[in-house]
Amino acid sequence: MIGTIPHKDYLLGKLKNPGEAAAYLNSVSADGEIRYLLKAIRNVVQAQGGIGKLAENTKLSRTSLYKTLSPAGNPELGTLELILAAFGIRIGFFPIPAKGPRSARPGA
Repeated sequence: MIGTIPHKDYLLGKLKNPGEAAAYLNSVSADGEIRYLLKAIRNVVQAQGGIGKLAENTKLSRTSLYKTLSPAGNPELGTLELILAAFGIRIGFFPIPAKGPRSARPGA
């Protein structure tokens, strides 16, 4: 008989690895929905030891972190950088793929 584990347990196991966590966050962020990105970051936080450990590593309060990463959270870029750096991840910027012929950019 083949054993199975719940999806959430499998996901959290994978997200312990910074490379896997970065790939996961990149994939989720491609959708452009902050609420999904915040949920994904919460998953990474859970996999990496929880809010308490994150608070120790970032020197931010647990309350601030819970509020920042809540579904209604609206984190500042600097706060996201600090949180992600605690997990060995940084924010990156990538070009948006063209959807057809390129139009002239305004002011160019």
